[in-house]
Amino acid sequence: MRFVIVAAVAATGVALLAGCTTMTKEQCLAGAWGEKGYQDGLSGYRPSRLDDHAQACAKYGAAPNPSAYLSAREDGLRTYCTWESGFRQGRQGNSYGGVCSPAEERDFLPAYEDGRRIYVVEQAVSSAQSALNSAISRIESREDKLEAKQRELRQDGLTDEERDRIRDRIREVRGELQEARRDARQAENDLRHAEIEARLVIGVIGGRYGVW
Repeated sequence: MRFVIVAAVAATGVALLAGCTTMTKEQCLAGAWGEKGYQDGLSGYRPSRLDDHAQACAKYGAAPNPSAYLSAREDGLRTYCTWESGFRQGRQGNSYGGVCSPAEERDFLPAYEDGRRIYVVEQAVSSAQSALNSAISRIESREDKLEAKQRELRQDGLTDEERDRIRDRIREVRGELQEARRDARQAENDLRHAEIEARLVIGVIGGRYGVW
């Protein structure tokens, strides 16, 4: 399980760090490496995060203090590597970089996985709701457009060519309206299933982690 979690987030972690300036000029020159290390530990960053900071600060002529950074990072990790934090990290959809000790992971990982399960089903509900809202918006837009084209067709003084062109557009809009209604029905079904799944998952996890 630990291997799956770490492997799944490794690429994401690399992508997020690539090209990022991890410290500002002011932070580099202030040299608060203990404070930075603690915050990084609290956020579950790997020791290699220090390399990113060193690279960011090199252009300002500021060198890191590895001893202060790594010692403070360990202090931050003691708060990070708990079941409370694991559940919170998972529920927020945050990645886990395998920074906790095997003993700490016995509590951290099950809670993290429970949090991730809730995150996944809640995201599915949100995605289905967004799809439904989008379909409803398209229905309303096409209905307005259809009504406008029908009014246009009733105008006096139109040539046969103009009427044919408007009728063609009316047929297109009706097709778009039908498609939007099909999408809305599918989104409604998806939302219903997602909500059922979310209730099941949350019901299984229950109040295991207090109020959330």
